[in-house]
Amino acid sequence: MSIAPYIKEIGRGKDGARSLSVEQARDLMAQVLDGSVSDLEVGAFCLAMRIKGETVAELDGFVQATLTRCLPLEDALREARALGLRGVVVLPSYNGARRLPNLTALLAAWLARQGVGVLVHGPLQDPTRVTTAQVFEAAGWPHAHTAQGLVDCWREARPAFMPIETMCPGLARLLSVRWTVGLRNPGHTVAKLLDPWATAGGLPSVRVVNHTHPEYAHSLSAYLQHSGARALLMRGTEGEPVADPRRQPRFEAYAQGIRQAALCREATEGPLPALPALPEGHDAATTARWIHQALAGQVPVPAPILAQVDCLLSLLAPIEPA
Repeated sequence: MSIAPYIKEIGRGKDGARSLSVEQARDLMAQVLDGSVSDLEVGAFCLAMRIKGETVAELDGFVQATLTRCLPLEDALREARALGLRGVVVLPSYNGARRLPNLTALLAAWLARQGVGVLVHGPLQDPTRVTTAQVFEAAGWPHAHTAQGLVDCWREARPAFMPIETMCPGLARLLSVRWTVGLRNPGHTVAKLLDPWATAGGLPSVRVVNHTHPEYAHSLSAYLQHSGARALLMRGTEGEPVADPRRQPRFEAYAQGIRQAALCREATEGPLPALPALPEGHDAATTARWIHQALAGQVPVPAPILAQVDCLLSLLAPIEPA
């Protein structure tokens, strides 16, 4: 098989490129994830989409193809229900820390304390940043590699980190193309939209969808509305799905794809009156030690992260019709 006909449509430049239908995008991504096309075609696809940008229909097809190739996790949701958890929160962690401490693990652990099953997924390593996987390791929290592994973490009121290499090997390969061509590709957007239980029913799940550039907020918002998602959309801290500990970011909350105005928050503007207590460094070991101190009540959890927890818990609760 070949994705050349699709590349011909999307590779005509920013102004001449044509968008794919949901079905075409699903077929294209399926071939890429299954490894049935050449490396040259994959590179052409990544560069063409980088120039053109993804439409809502294309994102829909890409996500559908990816979810069907993820590790089956339905059993974990059934077990979460049996454990009496109030819901599941999915935190896609794909950027890591460059200058600030990566506090995604703190957000995950604080949610787990509230009776929530937490799935964090992302890469094990990034040659330029400190990953959440490394913070979990430094904190002494083993990674999960099976549905039962998730349940074991949740039973201990602990968040679970699952490597994307385990959760979806095909997507992990697509993400790694970045280190060859030097640019991110649609796989990075798809990874931030994955929720294995979005359509499972029974126990509610909510995902945090973060962006780094303002223009992505519009396309991601349109996708969340189109797909009827239950999600918190926000600007990430260096691309991580955790609120900036120094100031309140803007929250856009969605349930069944409908914006929940009562749960949204505006960003704090202007100079900071004071800086919160934060780890002295951003390496994994220092960050993990500080997170344990925060969980033990020895240092305060930053207010924006507590606000994010409150928003996510509210999204897990039954939403009254508008």
